[in-house]
Amino acid sequence: MSTQATQPGAPRRIRSFVRRGRLTDSQQRAMAEQWPRFGVDPRAAEAPGFWDGAFDSQGPLTLEIGFGMGQSLLAMAAADPERRFVGVEVHEPGVGALLAGMTNAGVHNIRVLAADVTEVLPRVFEPGQLDRVQIFFPDPWPKKRHQKRRLIQPGFVALLAERVRRGGELWLATDWQPYAQHMIAVVDAAPAWENVAGPGGTVVRPQARPETRFEARGRRHGHEVTDLCYRRV
Repeated sequence: MSTQATQPGAPRRIRSFVRRGRLTDSQQRAMAEQWPRFGVDPRAAEAPGFWDGAFDSQGPLTLEIGFGMGQSLLAMAAADPERRFVGVEVHEPGVGALLAGMTNAGVHNIRVLAADVTEVLPRVFEPGQLDRVQIFFPDPWPKKRHQKRRLIQPGFVALLAERVRRGGELWLATDWQPYAQHMIAVVDAAPAWENVAGPGGTVVRPQARPETRFEARGRRHGHEVTDLCYRRV
């Protein structure tokens, strides 16, 4: 986890998350047994060419930001074993759950960063290195006074563009319609990204993105899910 402190006198950094939850016994066991193999120290990942040696294959490199408990990421990695996936998550229970799931399913093409993505992204990925970034159901921070905490902001979207190759993609999904409109407004306005569905448009859920239990429960409660796809230009 990130332990960087704010320097005295510096502006307080706005975080897009709040850490919560405790590790179960199985998650603790997975962390102890599987982290040395699949976990990544951000300091090590700063070395040039690190990701080329971190996987058994040299397939496209996909970054998932905020994978939650990891079910969707695990399913995507299992379905596309030649693709390299890097998952970033700040919540230890989610990291432990993903590592346990990888063990049970025999999935080996995921590497995990337990860190704040806004801190590590510019340090651990080289410009144009990523083939795709996916952010599914980030915290919508629905209260107006909290909306500054939303992850999808102009500065962060520009930072993503620097790390994604030309022709690469940004996949987004949310079940909170005001946040969907916020995402569209922010990313449509970014010159480095082109909305695949046209200005203001949305896409049908990509076949590669499995429906999660969280998503299915939301649909049962009448939540409309919005999928967005942008191309790096």
